Amino acid sequence: MSLFEFSPHKEFPEHYEECRLTGVLRYLPAKQREYGDSYFMEEYKSQYKKSYYEDEPNLRGMAKRRLKNLESVGAKPTDKSLLEIGSAAGFFLDEARTAGYHARGLELSPKEVEYAKSTLGLDVDQTSVLSVEEGDWKDSFDLIAAFFVIEHIEDIEGIWKRINSWTRPGGYLYLAVPSSFGPSFQTNPKEWFLTHPSDHFFDYSVHSLKKLLSILGFEVNYVRPMSYHSYRDLGLRGKLPEWLYRLYANQFAYGDTIELIARKLKH
Repeated sequence: MSLFEFSPHKEFPEHYEECRLTGVLRYLPAKQREYGDSYFMEEYKSQYKKSYYEDEPNLRGMAKRRLKNLESVGAKPTDKSLLEIGSAAGFFLDEARTAGYHARGLELSPKEVEYAKSTLGLDVDQTSVLSVEEGDWKDSFDLIAAFFVIEHIEDIEGIWKRINSWTRPGGYLYLAVPSSFGPSFQTNPKEWFLTHPSDHFFDYSVHSLKKLLSILGFEVNYVRPMSYHSYRDLGLRGKLPEWLYRLYANQFAYGDTIELIARKLKH
């Protein structure tokens, strides 16, 4: 049975198809590209104005914050298994291992895999998540993490069926994704499409993720915007005082990027 049924978007049919079951958006102009070392380094520096390795202190700080978020919803690290899809050089995995997880990663970039294995001593495979069969790791992980990865994967059925199969009942999923429920798409779609990454095949939101995860038997425990960009909001929300804008954003997960934690129900 298919998890998704896409049809032309009512307002933007030249850009999107929308899943009638979940509301996930398929970006029609998206194209595959190679995710080697140059992609990783160039894209990161272009976005953050520093190299990935120069940003290590910030990335480790973010990893520690994410691990605290997991603890706040009841995810205890001791003797628990963790898989990170798209683990880069392994900073999150390293912090998770220090916290008590048995950590494993999947990463495409050869240089990052080499760093994670040789420098940090981590268990990371240089392979695509789709190269591991759905049944190979059934109920293998207490936590699956994927930060700004799933939107790049064209086989949406394949990635979600793997996530569902590999997460143990009672286990957790931690995602960070760009969100279509944020100031850019909601109030300035023209700019959204002008700057939309060409290798993002799907756009999610808190609403579509909750529907999809409910179908798969997950319950969302935590969701927050990762940043606040009231200046991007051309509507009424952009005129709110900053404190009130942030209050609204936190309450409704309104942001151009969001983080989400969901737990797989045991029954």
